[in-house]
Amino acid sequence: MAEAHRSEWAYVLAATMSVTHDIDVAEECVQEAYARALTDWTANGIPHKTGAWLTTVARRLAIDQRRRRATHERLLPMLAPDDEGSSEGARGVDIVDDRLRLIFTCCHPALDLETQISLTLRFVCGLTTSEVARAFLIKESAMAARLTRAKKKIALSHIPYHVPAAKELPDRIDAVLDVVHLVFTTGHTAPSGADLVRDDLTTRALQLARMLRELLPQDPGVAGLLALILLTDSRRTTRTSSDGGLVLLSDQDRSQWDREAIDEGIGLVRESLRHRPPSRFALMAAIAAVHAEAPSFSETDWKEIVSMYELLLLTWPSPVVALNRAVAVGFAEGPLAGLAMLDELSGDPFLAHYTYYECARADFLFRIGRTNEALASYEFALELSENEVERAFIERRCRSIKAEVEAL
Repeated sequence: MAEAHRSEWAYVLAATMSVTHDIDVAEECVQEAYARALTDWTANGIPHKTGAWLTTVARRLAIDQRRRRATHERLLPMLAPDDEGSSEGARGVDIVDDRLRLIFTCCHPALDLETQISLTLRFVCGLTTSEVARAFLIKESAMAARLTRAKKKIALSHIPYHVPAAKELPDRIDAVLDVVHLVFTTGHTAPSGADLVRDDLTTRALQLARMLRELLPQDPGVAGLLALILLTDSRRTTRTSSDGGLVLLSDQDRSQWDREAIDEGIGLVRESLRHRPPSRFALMAAIAAVHAEAPSFSETDWKEIVSMYELLLLTWPSPVVALNRAVAVGFAEGPLAGLAMLDELSGDPFLAHYTYYECARADFLFRIGRTNEALASYEFALELSENEVERAFIERRCRSIKAEVEAL
């Protein structure tokens, strides 16, 4: 049942939404279908086509509910699936459209970004309300209220359950990609808590990216995002030591990187870069590919990375991109050059309270022998970080510098 929930939830909900056009009613019907499956499958065994079974039950429940309300009677023959096989047929072209409609509904621009992410995790990924609440580090009751408000807004604002027209698709798909990327980055380095990586979120983001790739195989932005996630996530197991400590990129065992994911990601990078102009996700993935292909940290082509960050800044001006470019310059041209570029960014209000800016500055300061200033930057970074693994790493750096200063 757990596997059926993980793999089939989005299919079943999307198909049911095509009947109800009401996310609240669809959710109720799908939950009831899963509840009935627990009883039926225990007694009769798991059906060969679990998705078809669940879809058939959920859609019939939705149609029965409409019948009881005596609405749209004339549409019932067209909506009712005849048998399990017909529902399985919906897993073809129709279900592609259904899942796309569901994704675009959850990521509609009338909803704020946090709500888009919450709805996507709940209804497209199939996380429970409790699991979504944990992703946002809030109480389950608060998340339940947020989801309820979102569903009411979808109904009251008449947010359409459809795939945007071709002319609207570029803008709308960008919003969807932003949501998936944010889910991944939040999981890749958790903003707070005891773990560096939130495997649940990175796994869901990869699932979403693969789903989008299946639904929109020609979209270069989708290819770029999937490539970025694959290449970045290929290093997951080497980012922490056996005792849970943070391991920097320079110290990771590259023989343990997931070469299958890297090969798939590099192929997608090449595909996405053929589109002009390249999307920001294609450029970010290309940068990740340079890291993935480098035999060692010292052999990384930092000049190429700097060039790609400059292109990325033109495509997507961002303080974080500017910071990453400055760090790449520091490795390409030396810590003095990197530090000078970081100092140029010191007035940015976002970076003024950004842990990684202070860590980058501390590292360059330490490399040029300005240990007291490096220590001050690390101590400020420690105040800013809420992730326990990161904090432990920064604390070790502080102790090491203090010991070095005392030994002089």
